[in-house]
Amino acid sequence: MDGDRKYTQRGYMDTNREGPRERFGDRPKTPPGPRPPLDITGPRLPRLLQTVTASRCYNCATMLAADTDFTGLCPKCHAPLHCCKQCAHFESSTRFQCLKPIPVRIAVKDKVNECGLFAPRVTVARDAAPTAAHAGESRAALDATPRTPNDARNAFDRLFKK
Repeated sequence: MDGDRKYTQRGYMDTNREGPRERFGDRPKTPPGPRPPLDITGPRLPRLLQTVTASRCYNCATMLAADTDFTGLCPKCHAPLHCCKQCAHFESSTRFQCLKPIPVRIAVKDKVNECGLFAPRVTVARDAAPTAAHAGESRAALDATPRTPNDARNAFDRLFKK
């Protein structure tokens, strides 16, 4: 072999080539320290959704009011609410299908029972309902739907200010 290099391709272990520091030496350096704060006049952040804590019926997923009496029935599907499937401790993969230590298995999980460890299942969900400020905008957008092809063209032209 000629030379002490194993590979002879151009660029492999070249001693006369520039390193990355020399190639980009003319680039301005960023000042040390913390970054300046973002400009307030920048892009608007999206409207963040609020979270809602509520119970839902295990059978029909209807959102139950905060003052719901869980000894009764679901207002929509009339399923019993004081049952294992509505309980926060219900887990189908555990012994007796309950996270709490119960002495006897309750056979029918969707019927009313007298369990003293019952706690209603509460979920945290995002409130996707439009607020009053955005509801007017969406209604105006629905009223402005094009009726003819010319209306669609005019709306497109107005969008791009042609």
